[in-house]
Amino acid sequence: MDRKLKRWELALMFGILVAVVAGSWLTREQQELADSVIRFHVIANSDTEEDQALKLAVRDRVLEEAEGLYPEGATLEQAQAALEGHLNTLAAAGRAVVEEQGYDYPVSARLEDCWFPTKEYEDFALPAGNYTALRVTIGEGKGQNWWCVAFPPLCLGAASETVDQALEAGYFTPDQGALVTGDGEQYVLKFKAMELLGEVRGFFES
Repeated sequence: MDRKLKRWELALMFGILVAVVAGSWLTREQQELADSVIRFHVIANSDTEEDQALKLAVRDRVLEEAEGLYPEGATLEQAQAALEGHLNTLAAAGRAVVEEQGYDYPVSARLEDCWFPTKEYEDFALPAGNYTALRVTIGEGKGQNWWCVAFPPLCLGAASETVDQALEAGYFTPDQGALVTGDGEQYVLKFKAMELLGEVRGFFES
């Protein structure tokens, strides 16, 4: 009985050790990526069809305004400073769209640390984790939200930099580029593991 118990304890300790090491490695990968981007988060007033359409219009205007604030060849730090110094301008850009479409919702903009779930886009994906984000809230902010990337500007269609261009500009390392484009080995499992790790941490911290 004692021998079986010791084997069980050894297996449990080994499992915990593997989980700690893997968790540390995944956290480091996600944190290094998070230190290379500024996410963009827009929250609609409500889930009505009209408010959701308004959210997308505000998104487009604020992204366009934000891109115009970055110095040429901006570093992440310069981009963050530009956003921090023009939060009122970005909120006003969103507010202008709201008024153009006949609504009277307030619009706020701020930079803050946010937890994001795994998010897949047309050409790339980002793993779950904490990121610095430009968060724009419309009205009561009770509707579905929209996530993407404010810097490097990857979410402006033809006007944006692609992940390949971001790599060439030095925003991402080759490993980070492989991670977000799905070229890395078992990247889906990595993303799922990162999300699960975040949920477990949230459970113990709540």
